[in-house]
Amino acid sequence: MTDPLFSVRGQVVLVSGASRGIGHAIAAGFAERGARVVVTGRDPATLEKAARSISADHPVRAVACDVADPSSIAACVKTVVDELGHVDTLVNVAGVNQRMPVESYTVEQYDHIVDINMRGAYLMSIEVGKHMLARGAGAQVNIDSLNTYAPLEHVTPYAMSKAGLLMMVRGLASEWGSRGVRVNSIAPGFVLTDLTRAVWEREDMQAWMRRNTPLGRLGAPADMVGAAVFLASPASSFMSGQTIRVDGGITAGIAWPLGG
Repeated sequence: MTDPLFSVRGQVVLVSGASRGIGHAIAAGFAERGARVVVTGRDPATLEKAARSISADHPVRAVACDVADPSSIAACVKTVVDELGHVDTLVNVAGVNQRMPVESYTVEQYDHIVDINMRGAYLMSIEVGKHMLARGAGAQVNIDSLNTYAPLEHVTPYAMSKAGLLMMVRGLASEWGSRGVRVNSIAPGFVLTDLTRAVWEREDMQAWMRRNTPLGRLGAPADMVGAAVFLASPASSFMSGQTIRVDGGITAGIAWPLGG
């Protein structure tokens, strides 16, 4: 029996950055629960493949969108609203990262990270938010990061972009709550994806992760689905401006070598 408190059946859900990894898993999670899902990504071929992999049993619409391009965002949202009438839930996942010492980033590399991770999410939130505000209803879920708890070395522009995203969540929640739109975020811990596989295949990194993560394992993209569905469902109707840390407990405390 399905509990309507946690139901997203029939919702129109737009997932930005759903070609792979966390975005793909969240899109599949909503589709499996009866939502009408639209996925976006920069590369049309990769995006169509991702949509087909979900839609064998649950039809998913693919709309190409580059969140670094404001005109692409506007066209994407217009297509979704024209075809489906509205958006109930927006999930902002699209993001990029590059690891290097902070003094080594070029201006172009910095702009690329910030334009996608923060500016792109902001523009997508605003464009979708206008339609939600007109209806007086909607939920937005943004993918935050462990870096807004404590920044990791050699990813400072990424951490800065996610810190900006966190303030965006709180700002939009403050301004839009009285008009029926809720805005929250999910902060994953260390998650195994195609982009992070090379790091987590190293035995030293696996050992470090297990020491510092109370649940003793890496996250999987599918581990984010529950929180995303919760934040889109009636169960979270009195939540806005909040961050749910789905991180295996890594932010619960500081691991040190002294035993009990």
